Amino acid sequence: MALRISLFLIAAVLLGAHFLRAGNLALVALCLAAPLLFLYRKRWSLFVLQILAYVAAATWIAVAIELVRLRQQLGQPWTIAAMILGTVALFTLLAGLLLNSGAIRERYAD
Repeated sequence: MALRISLFLIAAVLLGAHFLRAGNLALVALCLAAPLLFLYRKRWSLFVLQILAYVAAATWIAVAIELVRLRQQLGQPWTIAAMILGTVALFTLLAGLLLNSGAIRERYAD
């Protein structure tokens, strides 16, 4: 249980760091506040956290595509950046999928 929550927390902090680099403080605050929904033990809060993880994974994929296009246009190497961002997207997706486990669903029953 703690591992699943920790993975989500790491994913949220990584996305928050991305938005901080972009200068979007509102989204940084949202990323850092989202894990607080774990304290509210209702089924809908778990559902919201899963949706946020999936949206975050999609965000990482969009960032990877944008970065690859930019690097290709500039003639710079792009494969390592794509692999790193793809790994972060998979990690974030995994964090969301693990929130659907039986142990978590039991704890967040209506």
